[in-house]
Amino acid sequence: MLQSRAIISNGQGQFELTTVEVGQPHAGEVQVKIKASGICHTDWDSIQNWNKSFIVGHEGAGIVTAIGEGVTKVQVGDKVILNWAIPCGKCFQCLEGNVHICENHSPVCGCDLSGHAHPAACTHENAPLERSFHLGTMSEYTVVKEAAVVKTDVDISFPAASIVGCGVMTGWGSAVNAANVKAGSTVCVIGCGGVGLNVIQGAAISGAAKVIAIDISESRIQQAKQFGATHGVIAAKEDIDFVQVLEDVKALNGGRAADYAFECTAIPALGSAPLKLIRSAGVAVQASGIEQRIDFDCELFEWDKIYINPLYGQCNPERDFPRILSLFESGKLKLNELVTKTYTLETLAQGFDDMLNGRIAKGVVIIDSEDAQNNGENA
Repeated sequence: MLQSRAIISNGQGQFELTTVEVGQPHAGEVQVKIKASGICHTDWDSIQNWNKSFIVGHEGAGIVTAIGEGVTKVQVGDKVILNWAIPCGKCFQCLEGNVHICENHSPVCGCDLSGHAHPAACTHENAPLERSFHLGTMSEYTVVKEAAVVKTDVDISFPAASIVGCGVMTGWGSAVNAANVKAGSTVCVIGCGGVGLNVIQGAAISGAAKVIAIDISESRIQQAKQFGATHGVIAAKEDIDFVQVLEDVKALNGGRAADYAFECTAIPALGSAPLKLIRSAGVAVQASGIEQRIDFDCELFEWDKIYINPLYGQCNPERDFPRILSLFESGKLKLNELVTKTYTLETLAQGFDDMLNGRIAKGVVIIDSEDAQNNGENA
């Protein structure tokens, strides 16, 4: 058993850095030394609400340190990005091509724990310990299903690679896979945090003629323009119905509302906002993962407007991760620039505070203590 420093939460608002034991992989499993783990709003929500003990973290990249019997995708020494929507390849949804909503392994689709590695893969005080989204990336080591890793040979830093597995995929995939943004179209993006910036990148790469970034912060609007936004609109906090925002969008778009609009704030009051900003027969996308109940004005759906709520950018990791990395390699997709600040396991609390207060686009925890020292991480 390996001794591994890890962040454990009780799912009731508390978390701590402690030591867990990580075992060798069984058949079909892979042991990974985690080098970097992204910090996501979902991590914070799970710490507050899951009401059980688990290792935090679901965005990660690292190096394969051991493989179980029958593993063919990777070998020891391979660099990998972890994927939390682990497909079984056999259920109805997987066979339909919807591997991101696997009926057997997806941790957000009401399944059991079959997506986890064997129970003794990770223990704490001699008891099996769950990992967030079957991964638990805020740990020096983890053991996961073979389907949870995607090998990469691209020259990319571990911090940049780690965020591909959720924040980048969710935003980019919402634009490219779910909405299928058309060249020459007009796109509105509400909220210019990590997911919003990647929606902007996906829309720009898809050839959108106008990408209108919408936020309450002028600095975030300016940052969005570095990632492909062509225009910006400052939203007033009191304009929750986006009456003025719509007028501003029309003024930028020849009097017509947008073809597509994406909600990327996770603020329930803005759940219907993208419907307000699209033309008739336009597409509204709720990309942020709002889970609260929302009351809609049904007039917002007129006429022939489409509202979709895709999971994880409809990710197919074996297809999409290589596409994202290829775009990065060619200079068309920014990843390094998304990582505003890095932290260590010891300074994770500061990372959450920076994220919750909008000080960063994306924060990443450097797991390897030597890497952290070499990179001068601070909080």
